[in-house]
Amino acid sequence: MDKIVVIGAGGQLGQCLKTVASRRGITEIVFPSETDANILNLEGLQNLLAKAQPAFVINCAAYTAVDKAEDEVELAKAVNETGAANLAIACADAGATLIHVSTDFVFEGHEVKLLLESDVANPINVYGQTKLDGEKAVIALLKSHFILRTSWLYSEYANNFVKTMLKLGADRDELNIIADQVGTPTYAIDLANAIFDIIESGSDAYGIYHYSNEGVTSWFDFAKAIFDISNTAVKVNPIPGSAYPTKATRPAFSVMDKTKIKETFHLEIPYWRHSLVECIKQINNS
Repeated sequence: MDKIVVIGAGGQLGQCLKTVASRRGITEIVFPSETDANILNLEGLQNLLAKAQPAFVINCAAYTAVDKAEDEVELAKAVNETGAANLAIACADAGATLIHVSTDFVFEGHEVKLLLESDVANPINVYGQTKLDGEKAVIALLKSHFILRTSWLYSEYANNFVKTMLKLGADRDELNIIADQVGTPTYAIDLANAIFDIIESGSDAYGIYHYSNEGVTSWFDFAKAIFDISNTAVKVNPIPGSAYPTKATRPAFSVMDKTKIKETFHLEIPYWRHSLVECIKQINNS
């Protein structure tokens, strides 16, 4: 396989890419530190890629604190938009293809329908807007790009909803979880596998693609599934989002249509609950 550089290697998806690369026997891949691959340092990125000479760069670096982004607008913009632009410029200089990870939060989610790549993106929070602006920067600056929008990412690594629920479930008998926000959880190990499948395909069908696990659920049902699978005795109460106000507004319905990515790259995408079983097994074994 051609050489790959992973930016944002210390985060959740970066760690999953490391695990999957090891499982798949992918050795031509480097995971530079955040210091060596600072996406706010264009010259540093250009030097890094000139030296590494990768065919592919995977960008997992992002500002993802959705509520904090409402206050830290400039920082979110710097990382998610300027950082993406810097990486696109560095990839163009190095002749590398960029795989850039984005989010379902680029959509407002007011309509109950499967979201297509061609649907108009209209973010309702700062995080979503900065991620959309990052997508636009990549598209404007680099022809050879794959933008992968994903949703509700979790894994055995870093902080995420699954690990938070397991931690809370160990301490509490009862939890209130929002039931009127609907989407699809995505196991970051599955996303990592999909990224390597795209690279191995040799395809130049550049553009935007949607990737999540299969199926539809609410945060309430997701939490219920976590406790059911992990045999944790917790009473989970469904509540409306209005009962748990947050600084950033979330899309009410952000289930993405994955036909394009499945047909283009012949992907088999696991059902969300099956992947959750696998993740909890990994957490219990660690």
